[in-house]
Amino acid sequence: MSDLIPTREEQDGSGEVRYRMLYESEDKVYIRHIRGTYTRIRKYTGLPLLLAFFFIPWLNLEGRQAVHFDLPARQFHILWTTFGPQDGFLLAWLLIIAAFALFAVTTWLGRVWCGFTCPQTVWTMMFIWAERICEGDRNKRMKLDAAPWSAEKILRKGGTHAIWLFISVATALAFVGYFYGIRDLVVDLASFDAHPQGVFWVAFFTFATYFNAGFMREQVCKYMCPYARFQSVMYDQDTLAVYYDAKRGETRGPRKKGIDYRAEGMGDCIDCYWCVQVCPVDIDIRDGMQYECINCGLCVDACNSVMDKMEYPRGLIRFTSEDELETGKTNYLRPRLFGYAFVLLAMTGLFAQQLLTRSPIEAEVLRDRGARMYRESQGLIQNVYTVKINNMDQVPHTFDIRVEGVAGYDYSVRKPREIYLQPGEILPVPIRVSVPRDQLKATKHDIYIVVQAVDKPELSDRHQTVFIGPKQ
Repeated sequence: MSDLIPTREEQDGSGEVRYRMLYESEDKVYIRHIRGTYTRIRKYTGLPLLLAFFFIPWLNLEGRQAVHFDLPARQFHILWTTFGPQDGFLLAWLLIIAAFALFAVTTWLGRVWCGFTCPQTVWTMMFIWAERICEGDRNKRMKLDAAPWSAEKILRKGGTHAIWLFISVATALAFVGYFYGIRDLVVDLASFDAHPQGVFWVAFFTFATYFNAGFMREQVCKYMCPYARFQSVMYDQDTLAVYYDAKRGETRGPRKKGIDYRAEGMGDCIDCYWCVQVCPVDIDIRDGMQYECINCGLCVDACNSVMDKMEYPRGLIRFTSEDELETGKTNYLRPRLFGYAFVLLAMTGLFAQQLLTRSPIEAEVLRDRGARMYRESQGLIQNVYTVKINNMDQVPHTFDIRVEGVAGYDYSVRKPREIYLQPGEILPVPIRVSVPRDQLKATKHDIYIVVQAVDKPELSDRHQTVFIGPKQ
């Protein structure tokens, strides 16, 4: 088997197809800095997400961290609400909604998530910004890497990696802080008193951020991200994505400004390669749709700036659809998109309804598993239960337990004198429910055990169970 593979139909001056080693490492991608509409949009979408990621852990609410995923206590505190393991279905539901939202957006706007809000893209752009600040733009970075080591090169490279390391440590602290508690984490690390697991995860995410955003970059998008592999299933002829208008651009070729290039059989593309030089995944959009493309729009900004200089119309590379390139029209209102939108809206509405009606009090009732299904004493038939009460509220509560059942039955409940639970506490409470024997009309019937907060009666949970008596 040959260890050489052909590259994509590139021809050199001799007309031969170029080959490269099958396991050859990819060349470093040097991205040219560009300004434009989509560069500004990325700043407006990425900056709020970054600020939220870094500063939300520092927000306190009612004396605790506003967003804290407390894994040892099995509690997720999100603003005024606490979720426990029993709320796992809500997390699964939320993930399904996110998946449908991704499908809907991809069908409509292609891989816009990847290009503008994906953490891999956002952090990579931050690291590239650090390179540009310390080492200069594309050509200067290429010259610096090719130059022999010197004091200036060490200083510039050291500055770049210092900023990379600072961003990586800040990222790791913020991420681990959501689980450890950001204030406790910083204090414990500063005093060398942090739990070994906390130290490990801070070190792990520091390295992961530094390696992924500093060195892996486009290789994560091209080879590791599963989204790139199945995006084609969601694309259709009317999906908006970044396309090169070959009808307008071909035949390519350099020319001077102001000449009648149409008379010479040339298109609008001047073959400047700016669209390639700004691409963070190192592809040539002029080769057509490619799975590596993340729809970041940088090639659109680069091409538009060149078109402005040449005084040609903008849009040689633009967000458009295959249908528009072929027929001049895009069908925005199509059944597939409506289907995704309808399912997404329905699921979001049901999720919101479930979230808003969720009670922070949960009770679970278990019958006594002893040999005797019931007990008889002084003319009373007694059943024993264990009521497991979970206080998921942010404040402590005192609870009362009562029984609802068949009308006309005189139910009595023997329970502890005071049932007091701290926030997040789960307490099993044994109770004994009694009914006069002469009132029972059936061997068994349904009853409801109601757990209610004394200080806040609207907080309650009602659980159905069975009361068993002697055969009638």
